[in-house]
Amino acid sequence: RGPEAADPASVAFDAVRRGIDSGVDTVLIDTAGRLQNKVGLMDELGKVKRVVEKHGPIDETILILDATTGQNGLEQARVFTEVVNVTGVVLTKLDGTAKGGIVIAVQRKLGIPVKLVGLGEGPDDLAPFDPAQFVDALLGTEPAARDA
Repeated sequence: RGPEAADPASVAFDAVRRGIDSGVDTVLIDTAGRLQNKVGLMDELGKVKRVVEKHGPIDETILILDATTGQNGLEQARVFTEVVNVTGVVLTKLDGTAKGGIVIAVQRKLGIPVKLVGLGEGPDDLAPFDPAQFVDALLGTEPAARDA
């Protein structure tokens, strides 16, 4: 966390430097609130990426998508991949009425794997993405019936 109104790239740079100095394995940089239709925010995201890469390569860039966004989620993923190398998606709110059809579109059109799914609002409600379970839930079938 940086000072009020600090440049996000500067805060990210300092966080990575601090992580290196502390000897940690992973530094998580949360750039929440980036809307793909706001050019200035996308430019800022690109700057964060470039500044952090001065410390070394970025191993993982995860895009968190709300399962209820539908086609907007696909557009968001497309724009983000133009700015940063998105290596995976976390799909949240999959426990409600959203069927998560965006999973298929993101994987087919952009080739980005879904790595985790949010099945609730608690910290323990994040689970690895299991394609077979996803299809069963999407189609409303029981795993035993599918395997028979």
